[in-house]
Amino acid sequence: MISVSVNNQQKHCDGSRSLADLLADWGFVSGKVAVAINGDFVPRSGYAAQRLRDGDQLDVLAPVQGG
Repeated sequence: MISVSVNNQQKHCDGSRSLADLLADWGFVSGKVAVAINGDFVPRSGYAAQRLRDGDQLDVLAPVQGG
């Protein structure tokens, strides 16, 4: 298990799982969010191959509806 920060909240997860899987576990729809890891943007096409490391900081941005 590793510890990562997701939108400033500590999460514990299996570091061998893909970013796409972890996003789903955390309630995000991977096709509808933008993700940066340690300040670096990750393209959606890379979510399935991306693995997290202990201490990574993720910023997950989801669209907001409204006007």
